[in-house]
Amino acid sequence: MNYIYMYLHIILDFKMIKYIASGIFLYLFIGSVLYFSQRRLTFNVSGTPNKPEYYGLSNNIETYIKISKSINLISWFIKPKKNMPIIVYFHGNSFDIGERAYRIKNYINKGFGILLPAYRGYSGNKGKPNEKKLYEDSKIIIKWLKDKHSFSDKDIVIYGESLGTAVAVELSQKKNYKCIILEAPFTSIGDVAQKLYPLYPVKFLIWDKFDNLNKINNLASPTLFIHGKKDEIVPFEMGRKLYKIYKGKKLNLFIDEAKHNDLYEYGIASDVIKFIKNN
Repeated sequence: MNYIYMYLHIILDFKMIKYIASGIFLYLFIGSVLYFSQRRLTFNVSGTPNKPEYYGLSNNIETYIKISKSINLISWFIKPKKNMPIIVYFHGNSFDIGERAYRIKNYINKGFGILLPAYRGYSGNKGKPNEKKLYEDSKIIIKWLKDKHSFSDKDIVIYGESLGTAVAVELSQKKNYKCIILEAPFTSIGDVAQKLYPLYPVKFLIWDKFDNLNKINNLASPTLFIHGKKDEIVPFEMGRKLYKIYKGKKLNLFIDEAKHNDLYEYGIASDVIKFIKNN
């Protein structure tokens, strides 16, 4: 009888070891897929937008900004009315620039200028996005705006939406722009990823860190922080944390019922316009 118990015990131990080994393999396999696919997850590149007139905008606003010998970024550019500033709008992670048309119309109708560039890899642009390249490209975009159209820093509003907040924060380090708008800002991509994949140490394995938290107090311009308290992608706590630690001139617009992509349904454009005019 004892031999039977011993035999059964050995079988159960073997099955347990097999289950544990299978679990470890599955964990490592999924982790490897996440690790090597992280740029596909971070950068949800989009197809080519329709022409501006499709969205009710003038068709002659489409332009291309030369970034390198092989890359020209499709951008929409509208000059401001006299004595009005220009908003440089750095978009979020998903959709092409046509999906931002309903947003920028609010500002165009009030006489503001708009420069809405698409990142490399987005809206049909060539190239593959990464943190370093997005930063480099954004600096070339601002240089293009200044050199070609004679804008000064005080004429420029830097607007960042979601992923674009990291571009806006990097671009605005120790710069005296008219003001900065941060819509749904995150502390870092690592923090966002860790919330999404809590079983993995993803925060320490991220290639493109987009670390807003450690840069935020290098801003030198008045900054408006906008966040929906029910944001399902970038936790509201991240936006609130950035607002709390920022030592410069600031204002917050935290909306109780808003999520990540519906902030304009709560009329934030009027608050953005008011903030710009007050600075």
